[in-house]
Amino acid sequence: MAEKLFRRSRVRRTLAVAGLGARIGGGYATTAARKMFASAERKEQLTAEREMRTAEQITERLGHMKGAMMKLGQMASYLDNGLPDALRLTLQQLQASAPPMSRELAESVIREEFGRDVSDIFLEWDPTPIAAASIGQVHRALILDPNTNTERAVAVKIQYPGVDQAIEADLRNADLLGTLLSLGFKGLDPDEMVAEIRERLIEELDYTREAKNQRLFADFYRGHPYINVPEVVDHLSTSRVLTTDLVVGHTWQELLSWSQEERDKAGETLFRFVFRSLYRFHMFNGDPHPGNYIFHGNGKVSFLDFGLIKHFTDDEMQTFQDMVEAAAIQHDDAKFRMIVENAGLLQKDAPITTDEAGEYFSHFYSPVRESKITTWDSDYATSIVRHTFDRSSPIAQYASVPRAFVFIQRINLGLYALLGELGATGNYRLISEEIWPMVNGSPSTSMGAEEAEWLAQKLN
Repeated sequence: MAEKLFRRSRVRRTLAVAGLGARIGGGYATTAARKMFASAERKEQLTAEREMRTAEQITERLGHMKGAMMKLGQMASYLDNGLPDALRLTLQQLQASAPPMSRELAESVIREEFGRDVSDIFLEWDPTPIAAASIGQVHRALILDPNTNTERAVAVKIQYPGVDQAIEADLRNADLLGTLLSLGFKGLDPDEMVAEIRERLIEELDYTREAKNQRLFADFYRGHPYINVPEVVDHLSTSRVLTTDLVVGHTWQELLSWSQEERDKAGETLFRFVFRSLYRFHMFNGDPHPGNYIFHGNGKVSFLDFGLIKHFTDDEMQTFQDMVEAAAIQHDDAKFRMIVENAGLLQKDAPITTDEAGEYFSHFYSPVRESKITTWDSDYATSIVRHTFDRSSPIAQYASVPRAFVFIQRINLGLYALLGELGATGNYRLISEEIWPMVNGSPSTSMGAEEAEWLAQKLN
C-alpha cells in the first residue's frame, strides 16, 4: 500500500513539473504572437509581463517542492541583481527557509537511523528546527560527549524522508531545469550546467559524503585565527543524519549593520577561505550562500554546510591557475586566448581578435589585475553575472561554460556578490598573491600575518 501511494505521489510530482514546463512554453508562444502586432514599447511591456508570469509560476511550484527544483531555484537566486527584475524579485522568495517537517516525522528519522528515540540519545532536544532548507532541517540538541564525559551542544541535520526520490523525479525533467537557468539570458545553452548540477545534487543527498568533506576542512583549518569549521560528531552521523558542533553567532543580515571595518574583515575572511581552499584542497562549496556563514566579529567566521562540494582535478586546477597567471599577472592576451580555447571556454578560430578576447575575459580579473585598493560593489557583481550569461554580444556568442567551469563560475560569482553587498575594501591583488601558488607573496594585511603564522606552524 505504501509503495502504491509513493508511486502515485511520484507520478503526480512528475506531471506537476511537466505541466509547469508546458505552461511556460505556452506563455512564450502567446507572448511571441502578441509581439508581432505590438509597438516597440508594447513589446517591452509584454516581455516584462511574460517574465513575471513565468517567474511566479516557477517560484510557486518550487516553493512547495523539497527537492531538486527548489534547490535549483535557490541556487539560481544568487544571480540576484544580474537577473531581470521580475525573475529576481520572485526567485528571492526561494532563499527563505522551506516549511519544516513535523516534530513526529523528524524524530522518526532519528529512530530509523539509530534504533532509539531522541530522548534516549540526547540530554536535551529542541523539537523546533533552527533552520530548514531544500533537503533537510537542523535541530539543536545537547549530548554527553563519550570522549570527555562532558555536555556538548550540537546541531543535528535531518534529511526529509523521501527527498531522494523527489530529487530523482525532478531530475527526469531536465528541460525545466534548463528553462530556469536560461530564463532572462538569451542564447545560454544550459546542457552542461544541468549535467553538472544533477551530479552534485545527487551527491548532496549522502550526508556521509558531506561529513567526510567537512572533516577535511575542519582538520585543515583547526586552530586557524579566524576561520572555523565545526567538528563532526561521528557516532551520531549517518547517510541521513549529520551531527556537528553547534555554532552560535551573528547572521549575514546582522553583519550588514556592523561598521565598515568589521565588514571589510569579514569580506577578507570569505575571500581567503574560498581561494585558500581551492588551491589547497582543489575543492570548494558550490553553494556559497550567506545562510551558511556565522559571524563572530573581528573577522572570525564559522562556515557551515559542506554538502554541495565540487572536487576539481589537478588538470582543472592547473588550467584555472594558468588562466590567472596569463590574465592577471602577465597580462598576456595571446597566451590567455590559447588557454581558454583549449579549455573550451572560447571557440577555436572564432572571428575575433586576440585583443578583443583579452578585453572580454579580463573583466573577470579586474579586481586583482593591479595592486590597488578596491571597493567591491553590487554593480560589479551584477556586471559579471550579465557578462557571464548574456550571450547577445558579438564575442559572447563564441564563448561557452564547459562543465568543469560550472561551479567555479558559481563560486566566483557568489563570492563577488557577497563582497559587493558588504562593500568590502582592500588590496585584493596583494591578498591574492599570498594565496596564489605561483607567487607565494608576503602577508599584506594584519589578517594575512596571522594566517601566515598559523600556516607556518601547521606545515612544520
